Order: sequence, then C-alpha cells, then structure tokens
Amino acid sequence: MAADYLTERWDAREFASLDPEEFYDFQVTRPTVRLAEGVSRVIDWPRGKFSAARTGGRDVVVFTAAEPNVRWRTFGSAVVGIAKDMDAHLLITLGAFLTDVPHSRPVPVVGSAQDAETASGLGLARSQYEGPTGITGVVHDLSNRAGLPSVSLWAAVPHYLPSGGNPKAALALVDRAAALLELSVETDALARAAATWEEGVRRLVAQSDELTEYVSRLEAAADQGPPPGLLSEEPVPSGDAIAAELERFLREQGGPSR
Repeated sequence: MAADYLTERWDAREFASLDPEEFYDFQVTRPTVRLAEGVSRVIDWPRGKFSAARTGGRDVVVFTAAEPNVRWRTFGSAVVGIAKDMDAHLLITLGAFLTDVPHSRPVPVVGSAQDAETASGLGLARSQYEGPTGITGVVHDLSNRAGLPSVSLWAAVPHYLPSGGNPKAALALVDRAAALLELSVETDALARAAATWEEGVRRLVAQSDELTEYVSRLEAAADQGPPPGLLSEEPVPSGDAIAAELERFLREQGGPSR
C-alpha cells in the first residue's frame, strides 16, 4: 500500500515488468479476472512492476510485486540488475511485522541496514536478525553483494488484528521513506484513510470488554517506552474469536479505506 501510494503521488510511470511465468505458481498466486468497460473479461497476472518518477530533483524507481513462489535468486538478481543498470545509489524495502503494539498509538517504524557504514551514515541500526527470511532478505543480500547499499524499513502493526490493508502503517512507512530520501510527499488522502481505519477498529474494540482491557494495557506500555521487537508471551484473549469478529465488522462496514 505504501509503495502504491508513492507511485501515485510521484506520478511514476511503469517502464518494465518481470515475466510472471518464471516466478509464480499460479495455483498458489492466482491471476485475477476483471471486466474492461463492463464487457470484456481481462486477466491480470501477478508480476513485478517497475515505475520511474522524477521528484524533488531526484530520480526514483518504485518496484512492487507479490512474493515469488520459485527461483528467488533469479528474481532478486533481476531486481538488483535493474537498479544497477539505472545507476541507483540506494535500495529501500518496505514491510511490516506483527508485534504487541496498540492500534491507537503512532506506528513505530524500525530501520536497519546490513552493513555498518550504511547504517551509520543514515542513522539506522545494523541488522542483527538471524533465522528464516523471505524474498526481501534475499534481495538485500544480493544488493549488498552487488555493491548497492540497501535499507530495510518495517512498520510495527498490532498482532491482534486480522491480516489485511493497514493505511496507518502505510502512512508511517511513506513518511519514513520520504524522510530517508529527503523528499516531500502529500499524505492527506492516506491520513484520512488511516483515520477512518482507526475509527473502525476503535468501535469494534469498544464492543469487547476483554479486548478493551488488553488494548489499554498495550497503550500504557507504549506510553512508557518503545515496544519490544517480539510478540509478548502473554496470550491474546480469545484471539481467533477477536479476529473473526473484526473481519465480520469490517466486512459489514464495507472494509477500511485503503
């Protein structure tokens, strides 16, 4: 959502894409069908899309894609290859992670770089993570091996909410990425979507005394200092029921603005 918003606000134009046949299992990552002009059925295939923009005196390329199912090294090499061909100086990835933060407080954004020089120069932490990784980790590894510094930005999102679009987290990532690039981005539309989303969640939380008490404890902890990087060991009350109730509520309300 954050990358799509930046693409729109910077008026970025698509100039290249990755052939989905090489990277996706279409039984897992399925194409979608839509009506064009209300008549013709058109298939939209999952693909990686590169869009370029000139903003604030800088050239920026935004890349968006679903995580590939196969050939991760080839996929990552293609992404890094485009960046090198365009003489990019920095690669930034955007993501989110689940942790015990309340939906009602500002979204923490963690930034890290894999090498000490890049981290120090940008005022970020050096990545200390060890364990399973996704395509983002593969792209960062290939980027650094190719001599292209990379930065990873991750927004902390509430683990008690069901998966789905979170415009408040997207807004935090947009603000952090723009600051890192020293560029300005108009965020009024995204801020309104974030406010609508938060109000919907607030109304649902108010319907459950158990969830209200739990969120209050998270708010108190957030007000005292930065959140921990991992999920709390304390179980979320009625987790499956809360998630199902929230999904039902948002569906009945037409879903949060994206």
